[in-house]
Amino acid sequence: MKKSHPFRRVMLASAATVSGIVLLLTLKPSSDPGSAQAAGALPQQTSAAQESAQGGATAKDGTFTGDVVDTQYGEVQVRITVTGGKITKAEAVKAPSGGQSTAISGNAIPKLNAEAVAASTADIDAISGASYTSAGYGKSLQSALDKASAGTGAAAGGGTAQAATVIGDVVDTQYGEVQVRITVTGGKITKAEAVKAPSGGQSTTISGNSIPKLNAAAVAAGTADIDAISGASYTSAGYKKSLQSALDKVPAESDAGAGAAESSAPPAAETSAPPAAAEGGATSNGGGTFTGSVVQTEYGPVQVRVTLTDGKITSASAVQAPSGGRSDQISGDAIPKLNDAALAAGDADIDAVSGASYTSAGYKESLQSALDQAGG
Repeated sequence: MKKSHPFRRVMLASAATVSGIVLLLTLKPSSDPGSAQAAGALPQQTSAAQESAQGGATAKDGTFTGDVVDTQYGEVQVRITVTGGKITKAEAVKAPSGGQSTAISGNAIPKLNAEAVAASTADIDAISGASYTSAGYGKSLQSALDKASAGTGAAAGGGTAQAATVIGDVVDTQYGEVQVRITVTGGKITKAEAVKAPSGGQSTTISGNSIPKLNAAAVAAGTADIDAISGASYTSAGYKKSLQSALDKVPAESDAGAGAAESSAPPAAETSAPPAAAEGGATSNGGGTFTGSVVQTEYGPVQVRVTLTDGKITSASAVQAPSGGRSDQISGDAIPKLNDAALAAGDADIDAVSGASYTSAGYKESLQSALDQAGG
């Protein structure tokens, strides 16, 4: 009879178990998503996830502003420009500020902007020390990309709107308010003007020099991506910000004049081919709204806007007038009288208002330039 060896059987069973475990570990796939992520590598995305990260596979060209995202330290909002389906520019319209947040945003936002352009998706790394701002930035960036996929936003050059006049937000600068009005025709900026600009003292001279250049740059570029004017950095920054807000307000599709953002905006855009001029520069047949050139006077700039209906002046107003100190009272008394005189005369051959000779002269010159525009 054979002797049993229980200890030997235990040893053999243990050895078999260990061999089986070793074999299983050897055969385990090296591409396990869990282990890869634990090691610091992101798991591979499916094609659907990749498309979602990009905000859609067919991002349309244009400028798109993401949703405002509230974070623990303040709001974050991102605006992007898409060209050829890729992000070519990213900027934070809003970012946390005040105290330490100003320094953190100042360090993090430029890096996040650069990452967004490099990645062309919202799948970007958080900036060390700015986790909340980074998270808000990524979320707003994704919403901007979603809008780009849907084609909802201001296309580069003002979108697909047909003849719309819109007014940007009022932007406060160190030297005064800036506000821009644009006319968009056929998806392009055809006219840009500053409804408000810093004035008084040296500011009047600076605005008089920089605003016409900024207007021309806006029309030439078709976007708010324009260069600052030397010696007018604050005014330029305010102008660009207001211009961009105007572009954001341009409707996707509209009829002429339907894009006016405020009830006080002109009832119609400038006519692209005004009829022949009548005496005094008024159109002999037709109408429109025309803004004269800015005229610098000893006490400040004067600029006049007129509306013509059937060749007659039906509305006259001063877009700019001397202000500050005594000038407020003089302009308050003279401008309404000059407006009435323009309506009554139908041309720029109007009398000066007593006590406001400089303002009157500037008004008449700007009025004539508006009528000249009407007459072609």
